[in-house]
Amino acid sequence: MSVNLTKHRLILMPVLALALLTACSNTPSPPATLYEELGGQTVITELADNFIMEIAYDERVLPRFADSSVDRFREKIIEHFCWIADGPCIYTGDSMVQVHAGMQINSAEFNAVVEDLIAAMDKTGIALGTQNKLLDRLARLRPEIMGI
Repeated sequence: MSVNLTKHRLILMPVLALALLTACSNTPSPPATLYEELGGQTVITELADNFIMEIAYDERVLPRFADSSVDRFREKIIEHFCWIADGPCIYTGDSMVQVHAGMQINSAEFNAVVEDLIAAMDKTGIALGTQNKLLDRLARLRPEIMGI
């Protein structure tokens, strides 16, 4: 009797181990960060460049950027997108309140910049769901940008 039980244990152990390994392999991996969904630093940099080009051809908002350093804006927008998407970057720019203080940005201007960002994300090939996640995080900054 003990020989049979030992024999069954020897057979069951590999079967149980295989079942555990199979169960573990079907466990979903942790969700990707928004940074990873966006495509990492390369795609964020491409997005920033496309965004700058959209602004450059948008007469509704271009005057707001007339006194801005394009190089500094590019550097800080890349940092900001990376940081807000939970990437490995640290945003070193001024707060949104400081950057936009006294500008009295109206809803039409704010919405125009959002449209420019959406066009840039489309050109960059960012999936709609991922775009919405980034827009959701950025939309939370609206009161700081508009001073409301």
